[in-house]
Amino acid sequence: MEQGNGTQILEFLLLGFSDEPERQPLIFGFFLSMYLITIFGNLLIMLAISSDSHLHTPMYFFLSNLSLVDICFTSTTIPKMLVNIQTQNQVITYKGCITQIYFFILFGVLDDFLLTVMAYDRFVAICHPLHYTVIMNPRLCGLLLLVSWIMRALYSLLQSLMMLRLSFCTVLKIPHIFCELNQMIQLSCSDTFLNNLVIYLSAVLLDGVPFAGILYSYSKIVSCIRGMSSAQGKYKAFSTCVSHLSIVFLFYCTGVGVAGVYLSSAATQILHSGAVASVMYTVVTPMLNPFIYSLRNKDIKGALKRFCGMAARKGTTVLGLKNFLCLES
Repeated sequence: MEQGNGTQILEFLLLGFSDEPERQPLIFGFFLSMYLITIFGNLLIMLAISSDSHLHTPMYFFLSNLSLVDICFTSTTIPKMLVNIQTQNQVITYKGCITQIYFFILFGVLDDFLLTVMAYDRFVAICHPLHYTVIMNPRLCGLLLLVSWIMRALYSLLQSLMMLRLSFCTVLKIPHIFCELNQMIQLSCSDTFLNNLVIYLSAVLLDGVPFAGILYSYSKIVSCIRGMSSAQGKYKAFSTCVSHLSIVFLFYCTGVGVAGVYLSSAATQILHSGAVASVMYTVVTPMLNPFIYSLRNKDIKGALKRFCGMAARKGTTVLGLKNFLCLES
């Protein structure tokens, strides 16, 4: 391992979960399975939404983007970890570490924004149904998404550039499966006051404000539902929010868990619990999102059935054509 000051650092060690060789195949199979389920599940949601014209609405537009972000979010960390396990090499380069931090922050914050916009979408649909198509028009949806990408890309760039100013003077062992920003700052031997200040400020602005927006939207939704006279109308309105609420709960609970680990003063707890919390945040949550929406949402279930049926029919047609050509030849 190369050591030194600043940019002379060339490599880091990702310690992961275990150094025991006999456990590596089990860990590899476990994470590979979760990664493939995440990719397949989110990709299936995206294909189902794009192939069904009934789902070309703002709600499902943002859901398909959430699935895309979840795929990218998981892909920033898990493939590198799988390669390291397979090659029995824990090394990640300095440039690779900075790149990983950039994309991890980018897609993590985008998840937060999309959940907030989806909450606002439900607020407009339930509280202002007659003006829904006017307010949530395609131009506004596209603009919200574009602004979000630009703001989050700039914030990720800021954090990455601030990491470049830090010096590292010791053997750099990261007790994680990826280059985690807080762990990197703790390993630095230079002044990290500015880095920590930006992290705390961003936690308030980029996490606190969206969460406050979600709470505000649902407070209005609850108030509106309580004012409905029909019990069936109340159930129908609330049922459209259940899937989104489940994902919000899962996302913020794992996020709070990660924050709680890093606020703990016990170093041994950070080493063990930090890796577990990171897995929940980076792997388990994106993996469960498609299941939550496909199991709780009738429109998604219907679209998935139609998409799978269409794919099966196309597969049968292709197979029949192939057999026909073989017989002719």
